Amino acid sequence: MTVGELSPSDALRQMVNGYQVSRAVHVAAMLGIADLLADGPRGVEELATRTGSHAPTLYRVLRLLASVGVFAEDVEGRFGLTPRAECLQADVPGSLRAWTIMFGGPSFWASWGALPDSVRTGETAFPLVHGMDRWEYLARHPEESAAFDAAMTELSAGESAAVLDSYDFSGIGVLADVGGGKGGLLAAILAANPSMRGILLDQPHVVAGAAELLSQAGVADRCQIVGGSFFESVPGGADAYLLKSIIHDWPDEQAIAILRTCRAAMADGGKLLLLERIIRPGNEPDLAKLIDLIMLVMNGGRSRTADELDRLLATAGFRLGSTVRTASPLSVLEATPA
Repeated sequence: MTVGELSPSDALRQMVNGYQVSRAVHVAAMLGIADLLADGPRGVEELATRTGSHAPTLYRVLRLLASVGVFAEDVEGRFGLTPRAECLQADVPGSLRAWTIMFGGPSFWASWGALPDSVRTGETAFPLVHGMDRWEYLARHPEESAAFDAAMTELSAGESAAVLDSYDFSGIGVLADVGGGKGGLLAAILAANPSMRGILLDQPHVVAGAAELLSQAGVADRCQIVGGSFFESVPGGADAYLLKSIIHDWPDEQAIAILRTCRAAMADGGKLLLLERIIRPGNEPDLAKLIDLIMLVMNGGRSRTADELDRLLATAGFRLGSTVRTASPLSVLEATPA
Protein backbone atom coordinates (compact mmCIF):
# COMPACT_ATOMS: atom_id res chain seq x y z
CA MET A 1 0.00 0.00 0.00
CA THR A 2 1.53 3.31 -1.12
CA VAL A 3 1.61 6.49 0.96
CA GLY A 4 -1.76 8.19 0.86
CA GLU A 5 -3.61 5.08 -0.36
CA LEU A 6 -6.53 3.98 1.78
CA SER A 7 -6.47 0.56 3.39
CA PRO A 8 -9.17 -1.84 2.15
CA SER A 9 -11.17 -1.32 5.34
CA ASP A 10 -10.90 2.47 5.20
CA ALA A 11 -11.83 2.50 1.51
CA LEU A 12 -14.87 0.36 2.21
CA ARG A 13 -15.85 2.51 5.19
CA GLN A 14 -15.67 5.57 2.93
CA MET A 15 -18.04 3.89 0.49
CA VAL A 16 -20.43 2.81 3.25
CA ASN A 17 -20.62 6.35 4.62
CA GLY A 18 -20.91 7.90 1.17
CA TYR A 19 -24.66 8.45 1.37
CA GLN A 20 -24.18 10.72 4.37
CA VAL A 21 -21.85 13.00 2.42
CA SER A 22 -24.27 12.82 -0.50
CA ARG A 23 -27.06 14.03 1.75
CA ALA A 24 -24.95 16.96 2.93
CA VAL A 25 -24.19 17.91 -0.70
CA HIS A 26 -27.93 17.76 -1.42
CA VAL A 27 -28.67 20.16 1.44
CA ALA A 28 -26.07 22.63 0.12
CA ALA A 29 -27.57 22.39 -3.37
CA MET A 30 -31.13 22.91 -2.10
CA LEU A 31 -30.05 26.00 -0.15
CA GLY A 32 -28.17 27.43 -3.13
CA ILE A 33 -25.00 27.93 -1.09
CA ALA A 34 -22.67 27.82 -4.11
CA ASP A 35 -24.57 30.63 -5.86
CA LEU A 36 -24.30 32.78 -2.74
CA LEU A 37 -20.51 32.37 -2.84
CA ALA A 38 -20.11 33.31 -6.50
CA ASP A 39 -18.69 36.75 -5.57
CA GLY A 40 -16.36 35.48 -2.85
CA PRO A 41 -16.25 33.83 0.59
CA ARG A 42 -18.97 34.58 3.11
CA GLY A 43 -19.43 33.91 6.82
CA VAL A 44 -21.83 31.27 8.00
CA GLU A 45 -24.04 33.79 9.82
CA GLU A 46 -24.71 35.62 6.56
CA LEU A 47 -25.28 32.36 4.69
CA ALA A 48 -27.71 31.18 7.36
CA THR A 49 -29.65 34.44 7.23
CA ARG A 50 -29.93 34.36 3.46
CA THR A 51 -31.02 30.71 3.38
CA GLY A 52 -33.26 30.66 6.45
CA SER A 53 -30.96 28.19 8.20
CA HIS A 54 -29.69 27.58 11.75
CA ALA A 55 -26.18 29.01 11.61
CA PRO A 56 -24.35 26.60 13.98
CA THR A 57 -25.88 23.59 12.21
CA LEU A 58 -25.20 24.97 8.74
CA TYR A 59 -21.58 25.45 9.81
CA ARG A 60 -21.30 21.78 10.72
CA VAL A 61 -22.60 20.74 7.28
CA LEU A 62 -20.28 23.10 5.41
CA ARG A 63 -17.31 22.09 7.56
CA LEU A 64 -17.86 18.46 6.58
CA LEU A 65 -18.19 19.38 2.91
CA ALA A 66 -15.02 21.46 3.06
CA SER A 67 -13.20 18.40 4.38
CA VAL A 68 -14.04 16.49 1.18
CA GLY A 69 -13.24 19.31 -1.23
CA VAL A 70 -16.71 20.81 -1.60
CA PHE A 71 -16.24 24.42 -0.37
CA ALA A 72 -13.20 25.69 1.49
CA GLU A 73 -13.08 27.27 4.95
CA ASP A 74 -10.57 30.08 5.49
CA VAL A 75 -8.85 31.14 8.72
CA GLU A 76 -11.65 33.62 9.42
CA GLY A 77 -14.27 30.87 9.32
CA ARG A 78 -15.71 32.00 5.98
CA PHE A 79 -16.58 29.55 3.25
CA GLY A 80 -15.67 29.89 -0.42
CA LEU A 81 -15.96 27.95 -3.64
CA THR A 82 -13.73 25.13 -4.83
CA PRO A 83 -13.81 23.56 -8.31
CA ARG A 84 -16.22 20.95 -6.97
CA ALA A 85 -18.42 23.54 -5.31
CA GLU A 86 -18.58 25.55 -8.55
CA CYS A 87 -20.46 22.60 -10.08
CA LEU A 88 -23.26 23.24 -7.56
CA GLN A 89 -23.94 26.68 -9.04
CA ALA A 90 -27.01 26.98 -11.21
CA ASP A 91 -26.74 27.84 -14.90
CA VAL A 92 -22.99 27.35 -15.27
CA PRO A 93 -21.33 24.96 -17.75
CA GLY A 94 -21.12 21.53 -16.16
CA SER A 95 -23.60 22.38 -13.40
CA LEU A 96 -24.76 19.46 -11.27
CA ARG A 97 -27.11 21.42 -9.01
CA ALA A 98 -30.34 20.10 -10.55
CA TRP A 99 -28.88 16.59 -10.70
CA THR A 100 -27.98 16.76 -7.01
CA ILE A 101 -31.42 18.05 -6.05
CA MET A 102 -33.15 15.27 -8.03
CA PHE A 103 -31.03 12.47 -6.58
CA GLY A 104 -31.57 13.70 -3.04
CA GLY A 105 -35.28 14.35 -3.51
CA PRO A 106 -37.93 12.58 -1.42
CA SER A 107 -38.96 9.94 -3.96
CA PHE A 108 -35.38 9.04 -4.91
CA TRP A 109 -34.21 8.89 -1.32
CA ALA A 110 -37.06 6.69 -0.12
CA SER A 111 -36.88 4.35 -3.11
CA TRP A 112 -33.22 3.50 -2.56
CA GLY A 113 -34.09 2.43 0.95
CA ALA A 114 -36.09 -0.38 -0.67
CA LEU A 115 -33.18 -1.75 -2.71
CA PRO A 116 -33.07 -4.93 -0.54
CA ASP A 117 -36.69 -5.60 -1.51
CA SER A 118 -35.81 -5.24 -5.19
CA VAL A 119 -32.91 -7.66 -4.80
CA ARG A 120 -35.11 -10.21 -3.02
CA THR A 121 -38.02 -9.99 -5.46
CA GLY A 122 -36.63 -8.60 -8.71
CA GLU A 123 -39.35 -5.93 -8.61
CA THR A 124 -38.86 -2.19 -9.02
CA ALA A 125 -38.38 -0.47 -5.67
CA PHE A 126 -40.20 2.77 -6.53
CA PRO A 127 -43.79 1.40 -6.69
CA LEU A 128 -43.14 -0.76 -3.63
CA VAL A 129 -42.56 2.48 -1.71
CA HIS A 130 -44.92 4.91 -3.45
CA GLY A 131 -47.77 2.69 -4.67
CA MET A 132 -47.42 3.83 -8.31
CA ASP A 133 -44.77 3.89 -10.99
CA ARG A 134 -42.35 6.78 -11.23
CA TRP A 135 -43.95 8.41 -14.27
CA GLU A 136 -47.38 8.57 -12.63
CA TYR A 137 -45.75 9.91 -9.47
CA LEU A 138 -43.98 12.69 -11.36
CA ALA A 139 -47.23 13.65 -13.10
CA ARG A 140 -48.86 14.01 -9.66
CA HIS A 141 -45.95 15.87 -8.01
CA PRO A 142 -45.09 18.96 -10.07
CA GLU A 143 -42.19 20.01 -7.84
CA GLU A 144 -40.34 16.72 -8.26
CA SER A 145 -41.30 16.61 -11.94
CA ALA A 146 -39.70 20.03 -12.37
CA ALA A 147 -36.57 18.80 -10.58
CA PHE A 148 -36.42 15.78 -12.89
CA ASP A 149 -36.87 17.94 -16.02
CA ALA A 150 -34.18 20.35 -14.83
CA ALA A 151 -31.77 17.49 -14.17
CA MET A 152 -32.38 15.99 -17.61
CA THR A 153 -31.87 19.38 -19.29
CA GLU A 154 -28.68 19.86 -17.28
CA LEU A 155 -27.45 16.39 -18.27
CA SER A 156 -28.22 16.97 -21.96
CA ALA A 157 -26.28 20.23 -21.87
CA GLY A 158 -23.21 18.31 -20.76
CA GLU A 159 -23.63 15.53 -23.32
CA SER A 160 -24.80 17.45 -26.39
CA ALA A 161 -21.36 18.67 -27.39
CA ALA A 162 -19.91 15.16 -27.21
CA VAL A 163 -22.72 13.76 -29.37
CA LEU A 164 -22.41 16.55 -31.95
CA ASP A 165 -18.63 16.08 -32.11
CA SER A 166 -18.98 12.34 -32.73
CA TYR A 167 -22.03 11.88 -34.98
CA ASP A 168 -22.78 13.58 -38.30
CA PHE A 169 -26.40 14.79 -38.36
CA SER A 170 -25.96 16.86 -41.52
CA GLY A 171 -27.81 14.50 -43.88
CA ILE A 172 -31.03 14.54 -41.83
CA GLY A 173 -33.79 16.86 -43.06
CA VAL A 174 -36.29 16.27 -40.25
CA LEU A 175 -35.24 14.83 -36.88
CA ALA A 176 -37.81 13.62 -34.32
CA ASP A 177 -36.61 13.55 -30.72
CA VAL A 178 -38.82 10.94 -29.05
CA GLY A 179 -39.11 11.45 -25.30
CA GLY A 180 -36.91 14.52 -25.69
CA GLY A 181 -38.01 16.35 -22.54
CA LYS A 182 -37.93 20.10 -22.96
CA GLY A 183 -35.77 19.82 -26.07
CA GLY A 184 -32.26 20.58 -24.82
CA LEU A 185 -30.48 18.07 -27.05
CA LEU A 186 -32.72 18.72 -30.06
CA ALA A 187 -32.11 22.47 -29.73
CA ALA A 188 -28.35 21.90 -29.80
CA ILE A 189 -28.60 19.65 -32.88
CA LEU A 190 -30.86 22.12 -34.72
CA ALA A 191 -28.55 25.02 -33.86
CA ALA A 192 -25.61 23.11 -35.35
CA ASN A 193 -27.59 22.16 -38.48
CA PRO A 194 -29.41 25.28 -39.76
CA SER A 195 -31.23 23.47 -42.59
CA MET A 196 -32.71 20.80 -40.31
CA ARG A 197 -36.22 20.82 -38.89
CA GLY A 198 -37.19 19.10 -35.66
CA ILE A 199 -40.12 17.37 -33.97
CA LEU A 200 -40.14 17.16 -30.17
CA LEU A 201 -42.35 14.52 -28.54
CA ASP A 202 -42.91 14.02 -24.84
CA GLN A 203 -45.76 13.96 -22.35
CA PRO A 204 -47.89 17.13 -22.40
CA HIS A 205 -46.85 18.29 -18.92
CA VAL A 206 -43.19 17.88 -19.93
CA VAL A 207 -43.21 19.73 -23.26
CA ALA A 208 -45.28 22.54 -21.73
CA GLY A 209 -42.01 24.35 -21.00
CA ALA A 210 -40.22 23.46 -24.24
CA ALA A 211 -41.16 26.53 -26.28
CA GLU A 212 -39.17 28.85 -24.02
CA LEU A 213 -36.03 26.71 -24.22
CA LEU A 214 -36.28 26.34 -28.00
CA SER A 215 -36.85 30.09 -28.37
CA GLN A 216 -33.81 30.90 -26.27
CA ALA A 217 -31.77 28.60 -28.54
CA GLY A 218 -33.13 30.41 -31.61
CA VAL A 219 -34.64 27.28 -33.17
CA ALA A 220 -38.31 27.47 -32.19
CA ASP A 221 -39.39 28.34 -35.73
CA ARG A 222 -37.89 25.07 -36.96
CA CYS A 223 -39.34 22.75 -34.35
CA GLN A 224 -42.81 21.25 -33.92
CA ILE A 225 -43.77 20.43 -30.31
CA VAL A 226 -46.04 17.40 -29.80
CA GLY A 227 -47.52 16.28 -26.48
CA GLY A 228 -48.27 12.56 -26.35
CA SER A 229 -47.14 9.07 -25.40
CA PHE A 230 -44.51 7.15 -27.34
CA PHE A 231 -46.40 3.97 -26.45
CA GLU A 232 -49.38 5.16 -28.48
CA SER A 233 -47.99 6.96 -31.51
CA VAL A 234 -44.99 8.87 -32.82
CA PRO A 235 -45.32 11.65 -35.42
CA GLY A 236 -44.61 10.58 -38.97
CA GLY A 237 -42.65 12.53 -41.54
CA ALA A 238 -39.19 12.44 -39.95
CA ASP A 239 -36.06 11.17 -41.67
CA ALA A 240 -34.61 9.99 -38.37
CA TYR A 241 -35.99 9.20 -34.92
CA LEU A 242 -33.75 9.85 -31.93
CA LEU A 243 -34.24 8.28 -28.50
CA LYS A 244 -31.76 9.47 -25.89
CA SER A 245 -31.64 7.44 -22.69
CA ILE A 246 -35.20 6.26 -23.23
CA ILE A 247 -34.85 2.53 -23.83
CA HIS A 248 -32.90 2.03 -20.60
CA ASP A 249 -35.88 3.41 -18.66
CA TRP A 250 -37.96 0.33 -19.47
CA PRO A 251 -37.90 -3.47 -19.25
CA ASP A 252 -37.67 -5.40 -22.50
CA GLU A 253 -41.39 -5.67 -23.26
CA GLN A 254 -42.04 -1.93 -23.01
CA ALA A 255 -38.74 -1.04 -24.69
CA ILE A 256 -39.70 -3.16 -27.69
CA ALA A 257 -43.15 -1.53 -27.75
CA ILE A 258 -41.54 1.94 -27.95
CA LEU A 259 -39.24 0.82 -30.75
CA ARG A 260 -42.16 -0.69 -32.66
CA THR A 261 -44.10 2.57 -32.36
CA CYS A 262 -41.15 4.36 -33.91
CA ARG A 263 -40.90 1.71 -36.63
CA ALA A 264 -44.59 2.16 -37.48
CA ALA A 265 -44.07 5.91 -38.00
CA MET A 266 -40.89 5.51 -40.02
CA ALA A 267 -40.55 5.35 -43.79
CA ASP A 268 -38.50 2.49 -45.17
CA GLY A 269 -35.59 4.82 -45.85
CA GLY A 270 -35.58 6.28 -42.33
CA LYS A 271 -33.24 5.52 -39.49
CA LEU A 272 -33.32 5.17 -35.74
CA LEU A 273 -30.70 6.73 -33.48
CA LEU A 274 -30.41 5.27 -29.99
CA LEU A 275 -28.25 7.20 -27.53
CA GLU A 276 -27.50 4.78 -24.73
CA ARG A 277 -24.80 3.89 -22.21
CA ILE A 278 -23.61 0.42 -23.22
CA ILE A 279 -22.46 -1.95 -20.47
CA ARG A 280 -18.86 -2.99 -21.03
CA PRO A 281 -17.36 -6.32 -19.92
CA GLY A 282 -14.81 -6.55 -17.13
CA ASN A 283 -14.43 -5.07 -13.65
CA GLU A 284 -13.38 -1.53 -14.48
CA PRO A 285 -15.56 1.37 -13.29
CA ASP A 286 -18.51 1.70 -15.67
CA LEU A 287 -21.20 4.36 -15.32
CA ALA A 288 -23.61 2.13 -17.26
CA LYS A 289 -23.52 -0.42 -14.42
CA LEU A 290 -24.49 2.26 -11.90
CA ILE A 291 -27.24 3.57 -14.22
CA ASP A 292 -28.46 -0.03 -14.49
CA LEU A 293 -29.05 -0.17 -10.73
CA ILE A 294 -30.72 3.25 -10.77
CA MET A 295 -33.10 1.94 -13.42
CA LEU A 296 -33.85 -1.15 -11.30
CA VAL A 297 -34.76 0.97 -8.29
CA MET A 298 -36.59 3.81 -10.00
CA ASN A 299 -38.13 2.62 -13.27
CA GLY A 300 -37.83 -1.13 -13.71
CA GLY A 301 -35.58 -0.53 -16.70
CA ARG A 302 -31.99 -1.59 -17.24
CA SER A 303 -28.75 -0.72 -18.95
CA ARG A 304 -27.84 -3.24 -21.64
CA THR A 305 -24.84 -4.72 -23.38
CA ALA A 306 -24.32 -4.21 -27.10
CA ASP A 307 -25.66 -7.71 -27.80
CA GLU A 308 -28.78 -7.09 -25.70
CA LEU A 309 -29.51 -3.86 -27.55
CA ASP A 310 -29.00 -5.60 -30.87
CA ARG A 311 -31.56 -8.25 -29.90
CA LEU A 312 -34.10 -5.61 -28.82
CA LEU A 313 -33.74 -3.81 -32.13
CA ALA A 314 -34.09 -7.02 -34.14
CA THR A 315 -37.25 -8.00 -32.25
CA ALA A 316 -38.76 -4.57 -32.99
CA GLY A 317 -38.01 -4.79 -36.71
CA PHE A 318 -34.67 -2.99 -36.98
CA ARG A 319 -31.20 -3.89 -38.21
CA LEU A 320 -28.31 -2.45 -36.19
CA GLY A 321 -25.70 -0.73 -38.32
CA SER A 322 -22.93 1.41 -36.87
CA THR A 323 -22.21 2.17 -33.22
CA VAL A 324 -20.41 5.45 -32.56
CA ARG A 325 -18.83 6.05 -29.16
CA THR A 326 -18.71 9.62 -27.94
CA ALA A 327 -16.44 11.40 -25.47
CA SER A 328 -19.32 11.12 -22.99
CA PRO A 329 -20.59 7.78 -21.62
CA LEU A 330 -23.17 7.75 -24.43
CA SER A 331 -22.88 5.80 -27.65
CA VAL A 332 -24.94 6.46 -30.79
CA LEU A 333 -26.44 3.28 -32.22
CA GLU A 334 -27.74 3.73 -35.76
CA ALA A 335 -30.38 1.26 -36.97
CA THR A 336 -32.55 0.95 -40.07
CA PRO A 337 -35.80 -0.89 -40.77
CA ALA A 338 -35.13 -4.60 -41.34
